[in-house]
Amino acid sequence: MTELKAKVLIVDDEPGICRLLSTLVARQGFIPLTAASAEDALKKIHSDDPDLLLTDNMMPEMSGMDLLKRVKAISSDLPVVMITAYADIPGAVQAIKSGAQDYLAKPFEHNEVVRVILRALRGRQLAQKASILSRDSRLDSPLRKLMGPSEVINRLATEISLVAQSNFSVIIFGETGSGKELAARAIHEESVRSSKCFIPVDCGAIPENLFESEFFGCQKGAFTGATENKSGLFRTAHGGTLLLDEVSNMPFGSQAKLLRALQEKCICPLGSTKVVNVDVRVIAATNQNLRELTASGSFREDLYFRLSEYVIHVPPLRDRIDDIPHLTRLFLESTNKELGKNVRKISEKAMQVLLDHDWPGNVRELRTVIRRAVLLADETIRKKELKIQKMRTSKPKVALKSHNVQWNGESLRDVVRECTIDVEREILVQALHQTHGNKAAAARLLKVDYKTILSKLKEYRIDLNGE
Repeated sequence: MTELKAKVLIVDDEPGICRLLSTLVARQGFIPLTAASAEDALKKIHSDDPDLLLTDNMMPEMSGMDLLKRVKAISSDLPVVMITAYADIPGAVQAIKSGAQDYLAKPFEHNEVVRVILRALRGRQLAQKASILSRDSRLDSPLRKLMGPSEVINRLATEISLVAQSNFSVIIFGETGSGKELAARAIHEESVRSSKCFIPVDCGAIPENLFESEFFGCQKGAFTGATENKSGLFRTAHGGTLLLDEVSNMPFGSQAKLLRALQEKCICPLGSTKVVNVDVRVIAATNQNLRELTASGSFREDLYFRLSEYVIHVPPLRDRIDDIPHLTRLFLESTNKELGKNVRKISEKAMQVLLDHDWPGNVRELRTVIRRAVLLADETIRKKELKIQKMRTSKPKVALKSHNVQWNGESLRDVVRECTIDVEREILVQALHQTHGNKAAAARLLKVDYKTILSKLKEYRIDLNGE
């Protein structure tokens, strides 16, 4: 598939929408295909082999979500963009979770449609190239030596090698401890920027009032406490790579300042009127789905689009257990050197324990377990030295009140939305009860950001005292 000849299948039961989107697609040099129903779309997927599916969510007989599921069963690598109404943003989030590449909210801007289509097609092109390259297993890849020999890591290493040769901004998504920074370093080391600095920065550790001085630098006397000139992270990383670790924790106001610097490729240090040009590749790492956060309004959509020229997923350790023996030997050898010990092997029963564990802390947890076991063992690590602690997760016990739903002529969509609001409110209240009113703890419990909790409390008028 070449981008100029890419075929875009548009699925909508409204002929006017099909005509509009076909015109926008054709203007970009792509081939528009149209279908008036989901069933018609499935037939055209088999007959015309499109490169992108652009589908409305609300259609008779079969919804866009049902079509998405059918499409993924037929062709898992076909990117799907869901078209939805602004009022149905939760539906858009669900579409992303179900495998949609992106979504468009009605009424949409023409430029936004083009940008989403280009991103989806470009992502598929890179994925196809990575698939071809992965057939040649790179056993000598430094990343494979650090992360393991599994086919999952082989595909990851190939994908990283491919994107490293570009200057794309990259988002690396994965659970805590899964190896996101290793992947980011691998991108830097395989790029033309490898001779320059690689600088990781924890975005959650920089308060909003210090963002500009930390990232852009400052002049002596620019503010109270500025006793000397400071270069800032962007100038320090000039020519190299800046890793924005846990970028989802960046304050909302700081996100706007970062976006401006990335777009203009220049900064102005605090206390100075001189604009400084900077050449920095930005990689963002996160353990949260940023596309979902943009839908909920807690992460800037324009910044997401700027950062996500390519997205890489680092799988959790439980999804690549073939790497556990390799990583175990790696940590065994390094800890032996550190402690001056000679623990030579691990028993079969102990290895089986490692393979059976679900590793909520991922590779970081495995490393801790092996280091502790080497400290306790003589020549062989046995089951008793592992001392793996099962994590007890405290989850809110949701006992929903029964809803006596009465239909008063509303649309099914409106009825479902009202019920969803009631359920969401009850879960929030129960989570806050469980955390004794601690909103930050409730946010962690429900796996949402703190700002979402605050906005929901305000939206649903939840009074922590009287509910």
